[in-house]
Amino acid sequence: MENNRLIAVVRLRGQVGVARKIKDTLAMLRLHKRYHCVVIPDTPSYRGMLQIVKDYVAFGEIDAETLAMLLRNRGRLVGNKPLTEDYIREKTGYDSIEDFARAVFDGKVSLRDVPGLKPVFRLHPPRGGLKNIKWHHPMGSLGYHGRDICKLLYKMR
Repeated sequence: MENNRLIAVVRLRGQVGVARKIKDTLAMLRLHKRYHCVVIPDTPSYRGMLQIVKDYVAFGEIDAETLAMLLRNRGRLVGNKPLTEDYIREKTGYDSIEDFARAVFDGKVSLRDVPGLKPVFRLHPPRGGLKNIKWHHPMGSLGYHGRDICKLLYKMR
């Protein structure tokens, strides 16, 4: 992969009246419910999927600090156990969640290298609410946010 950018995708709209193609694409992204978030690599195939679901999700590039915040606050293991520093240290060899997030961001490891880590982050509804879930960014909350997705994720942690 020539670039190691990571994209966070958050589903903001529900399930009623969704077209089959969009529903299938959301299922492939593992976004089954509102306020679920996934972190994906920035590849052309994922970009095509995001183009299909852009009217139902918010997405943008995240940084290592935001990834560490997601792992620390919303990372879950099988059995709905929280992700801890000890588990990361034991299973990956990295000293902290921040070190592991930096390594993922640099492309040395992936989130799949943590055994038992669920691929979906279940977020809270955003504190302060959303702008609008029918319009695109910057007027509303849908679509491509760029680096501003980090602000939305911090509101939803």
